Formats: sequence, structure tokens, C-alpha cells
Amino acid sequence: MNPDLLIGRLAVFALSLRQLLVELDPQDARWRPPDGGWSVLEIICHLADEEREDFRGRLEYVLGGSQGELRSIDPEGWTESRGYNEMDFGRCLERFCVERRLTVSWLRSLKHPDWQASIEHPKLGIISAGDLLASLAAHDALHMRQISSRFHSLALRDAPGFSVSYAGSW
Repeated sequence: MNPDLLIGRLAVFALSLRQLLVELDPQDARWRPPDGGWSVLEIICHLADEEREDFRGRLEYVLGGSQGELRSIDPEGWTESRGYNEMDFGRCLERFCVERRLTVSWLRSLKHPDWQASIEHPKLGIISAGDLLASLAAHDALHMRQISSRFHSLALRDAPGFSVSYAGSW
């Protein structure tokens, strides 16, 4: 594993996401696709909460040598219980970027972390700190794909009666 590359990618993702979304209309950010998927705002809120409460929190737990059960989290349920789609889009985007900067700074400050250190996850079994770091980078990619899908759906929504086939197949 190359943690420096993964950590660098985490930093680049936050900068790229901010550039992509900073001018997005707040109503477009709240728009949900007809299939019931999350809005861009909900995705951003999810990323911010996952950053602090899931990935960074669990990495700190594992790398700090903590024992015992992991604190229970509900990332899927938070969307409704925390009212993500009612939040201020600009503030949520900034909150994610701040949380990500904290994660990257903390990871870069570690001296010789044990990426093999592990915990028992109640559903997934043994998970190492390296697994969590790699999964965080992959999590970013999954949600970037989801945001790209929202942009594609917005193009379809905003051009009724017209085709987007000239763009290529989705």
C-alpha cells in the first residue's frame, strides 16, 4: 500500500469537489432524481458526516490501539434523521472541506502508523487501518460517480424534448 498516494488523493478530492460544486444552484443541489436517489446536497452532507464520524473516527480508533466495540453509526438513516436536504448547501460543502483538511493533516502528522492494526467490524469481520484508508479513497470515487450521475440527470431534466445522445452513451 502507498499511503502517501492515497492521502494525496484525499486532499485532491476535496479541492476538486469544491471547484465542481461551488457555483451549483442550491435548488439543483436539493433536486432528487425520480428513482429516489440522493440529491447532491445529501451526498455532500453524507461525505462530511462520514469523514468525521466514520472514516477518520474509526482510523483514529484503530491506529490509537483502542479495543472494544465500535460505536454504532447509521449513514443511510442520517439522510432523513438529520434533515440533510434542508441544510445550507454552501455551508455543508465547506464543512466537508474542513473535515477533509483535518483528516489529511492528521494522517500526514502520523509517524510510522501501523496500517496492519485492525478491529473487528460487526458485519465485515476484521478490518485494518489500511483497509479503512483505501476504502476512504474508494468512497470518494463512488460518490464522485454519484454526483456525475446527478449532473447527467439534471441535463436531461433541463432539456425536455431534446436528446443528449450527441454527448455519448451513459
